[in-house]
Amino acid sequence: MTDLLLLVGCGSAAGALGALLGLGGGILIVPLLTLGFDLPFREAVGVSLVCVIATSSASASVYLRRGIANLRLGMTLELFTAAAALVGGLIAFALPERVLAILFAGLLAYVAIVMARGREPEAGIDLAGAAEAVDPATGTSQSSFVDRLAGEGYRVRNLGWGVAGSMVAGLLSALLGIGGGVVKVPLMNQVMRVPLRVATATSNLMIGVTASSAGLIYLLRGGIDPYVAAPTALGVFAGAGVASRLAHRVDLGLLRTAFVVILAFTAIQMLARGVS
Repeated sequence: MTDLLLLVGCGSAAGALGALLGLGGGILIVPLLTLGFDLPFREAVGVSLVCVIATSSASASVYLRRGIANLRLGMTLELFTAAAALVGGLIAFALPERVLAILFAGLLAYVAIVMARGREPEAGIDLAGAAEAVDPATGTSQSSFVDRLAGEGYRVRNLGWGVAGSMVAGLLSALLGIGGGVVKVPLMNQVMRVPLRVATATSNLMIGVTASSAGLIYLLRGGIDPYVAAPTALGVFAGAGVASRLAHRVDLGLLRTAFVVILAFTAIQMLARGVS
């Protein structure tokens, strides 16, 4: 009973942080289960994918209802992310768990560095480029596909890099159980110049689809422990639901700093486990 309550409580904390930052909670759930509950890494990944789906289910509808998430951009990138997640799910069962643990530690360190150095793009950047172009011969508008992905106060940049990064996110999601948010949020914010709050909301929308694609492979291969997944996912769902409703009141600068510290500490622990 104590373990069940701990799983629910830890899942709530991970789900809340995941919803606020658009990461799905998986980046904390995997090390939590492997380091705190001594669960094999691959089983922790399977449980994490279920929890990512719960996070997305609890928070995505809130962000959509408030008009924060960029639905067009999210679904465009998710086509490539989901396809890569299916491939990654097949590869995951061919790699040793030690290799996966070291890869996870490296990912944590990388994201911590990116988030620590990142700056919020200024609102209104390159708005002129987001306007519809007009054909001088016919006088009709020539709104490009990229222009239609723009949101209020910003224009999407570097779509090609966004597609490539989304495929990497899908692959890592299946290998490491992270939902891909740890890649998608910095990718949209720093490379595609999407405001951080919009990037986190859009990521929450995408990660559920990504995790479902990878989770299907784990389910068919028997890589999901229902006795661990159920209470953890319950906690994640509750934490994500509350956090998504309070997101507009949270200082994202302070949240980013706390997140970087947590990532750095967890990376060291995961690296030590992988090496040993």
